[in-house]
This record gives sequence, structure tokens and C-alpha cells, in this order.
Amino acid sequence: MFHAAIGGNAPVSSLSSLVRRVRGVDRLFLFSVVLPTLASTLYFGAIASDVYVSESRFIVRSPDKPAASGVGLLLKSAAGFSTAGDEIYAAQNFVNSRDALRAVDKGGAFRTAYTQAGISLFDRFDPLGISGSFEELYEYYLGKVTAVQDTESSIITLTVKAYSPRDAQHINQRLLDMAEATVNRLNERARSDLIRTSSKEVAEAKLRAQSAALALSAFRNREGVVDPEKQATVQIQMVSKLQDELIATQSRLAQLRSVAPSNPQISVLQAQANSLSAAIDAEIGKVAGDRRSLSSRAAQYQRLQLESQFADRQLAVAMASQQDAENEARRKQAYVERIVEPNLADYPIEPRRIRGVLSTFVFALIVWGVLSMMLAGVREHGQ
Repeated sequence: MFHAAIGGNAPVSSLSSLVRRVRGVDRLFLFSVVLPTLASTLYFGAIASDVYVSESRFIVRSPDKPAASGVGLLLKSAAGFSTAGDEIYAAQNFVNSRDALRAVDKGGAFRTAYTQAGISLFDRFDPLGISGSFEELYEYYLGKVTAVQDTESSIITLTVKAYSPRDAQHINQRLLDMAEATVNRLNERARSDLIRTSSKEVAEAKLRAQSAALALSAFRNREGVVDPEKQATVQIQMVSKLQDELIATQSRLAQLRSVAPSNPQISVLQAQANSLSAAIDAEIGKVAGDRRSLSSRAAQYQRLQLESQFADRQLAVAMASQQDAENEARRKQAYVERIVEPNLADYPIEPRRIRGVLSTFVFALIVWGVLSMMLAGVREHGQ
């Protein structure tokens, strides 16, 4: 009877002992350490989806940019090329842009890759199907796609995280192709802008040169002179000869008047002297004196000639600038060189389950320690 009574009370005694032990457990430790660690174990062990990572690396190089120093110099100086800084930033910013997301999500491809049934509700995009707006998709996209530049070597590492290795590789390949297309588009735009601007300057210079040449030709046809300055020189030489003849005639006339005042040659010489004087006055009038004189026309001719020469020089400069612009456009050509193609992951890198559980446990211990110290201080202050 005694043994039976003891045997019958044993389960009740064990249950009471368990209840006392549970009640004896520090509730602060239970809620701050035990429960978070159990929840972390449950999440990382059974809920979190496997994440596959596809990585690619590329660099944008150009033949006319200065190379960097250090390790990157070995990469950049090969074959006479160096990194193109502006194009690198453009490619990196495009990968992180909404335009890149629109291109990747064409036909809903990106949404489909991250809303599949096999993905856990905690990792899936818009798990409840409530909103799913483009801005929310963009925020989700930035958490799955990263493009990081190494400041020393200027190499951009493009990383894509997905819940399928094929999806991660496909998205990475698509983004890499679009980044290369962006650099090519910038090259073509810069080249066309340079050539278009220089060609416009050449066309304008040709019109100015043609207009100046036509104005000079019209002046020559209208005035009946080829070069007023040269023609004035000829006229002056003619005036000089006539003056020499006039002086000789007047000298002979003076001699005759002093020697033989009644000589009939005096009237002839006088008439000749008068004719020479009139010819000299006429020739001088052609050179200077009125609006039709060579001197007045020479000023207008010089202005037209200077305009024509200046227009010709401008045309020569514009044509040289056009050649320089074409050479500069060829030198500015940037190239995307792929160092590492997007890989197809054969093992999920994330989540790091054991590290996640241990991190949660350590952080929970720290929180528990801080809270215990604070409560102890409050109790001491209350006493």
C-alpha cells in the first residue's frame, strides 16, 4: 500500500517540479535571449529561402584619359588604355537606376523571379499582393542589385541576388549588356556632338567666305577696277612721267622766250604745256579728289578685301578644328571590358544560417546584460 501510494503520486510530483523550475527561470532572460534565439533558429532553419548570387566584373577604358597609380595602373596602362572616369560613373548609376529596372522587368520578368511560390513570405516581393507599386519594386530591386566600384582599380563589381541561380545569372547578364550599351550610347552622342558642332562651324565659315568673295567680285565688276591700289600706283607713275614732260616743255619754252621772243615755236610749246597740265590734273583727279577717284574706291576695296581674307582664314581654322574634332572623337571612344562574366551559382551563399542564429544569440545576451544592469540599478536606487 505504501509503495503504491508513492508510485501514484510520482507523476504529480514531477509536474509540480517542472512548474517550479519554469517559474524559477528569469523572465527577463527568457524574453530577451531564449525566445529571440528560438525565433531566429526557426527562421534561418525552416523559413528563410536560399539566395543565389551571380557576380560579374567590368571596367570602362579609354585611350585618352590619364591612368591611375598603384595596382590599377597595371590594368589601365595595358595596350595604351586607361580608365574613363565619367563613363564608369554613368554605367554604375545606370545599373542603380529606375530605367535599368524597367528594362529588366520588361514583360514582368523581374517581378516573376521574386514572387515565385517557392520563396518564403518574408523574402518574397509583395507577399500579400496588396500594393506592388513600381517604387516599392525599385526599393526591393536596390536590395538585390549592387554595383560597387573599386576606387583603386576602377573595376565595377556587379552583384545580383535571386532565389534561383538562373534568374540571378540572367538578370546580371542583362544589366551588364545594358551598362555596355549605355557607354556606347554616350560615346556616340559625344562623337556626334563634336562632329556636328564642327561641321556647323565649317558650313557657316564657308557661307561667310563665299559671301565676302561675291561682294569683292561685285565691287570689281561695278567699279571696273581689279585692284584700286595697284591701279593708283600706275596712275601715279603716269602722272610722274607727264610732270617730267611738262617740266622739260616749260624749260624749253622759257629758253625760247628769253632768246627769241618772236619764235613761232613758243605758241606750240605753250599749247603743249597747257595740254600736259590738263592731262596731269585729269590723272591726279582719277587718283584722288572725288567719290569716283581711286583713293575713295580703295578704302571700300580694302574693307571688302580684309573681310574676304578674314573669312578665308576663319574657314581654314574651322576646317582644321573639324579635323581635330574628328580625331578627338576617335580618341574619346570608351570601351567596356568584361573581366568576369556573370557566373551561374551552384550553391546558395545566403542566408548564412548558423552565423545568423549565433549573431542573434550574442546580440540577445548583450541586451539581456544591459537590461539586467539597469534593473539592478533601479532596485538599488529604490532601496
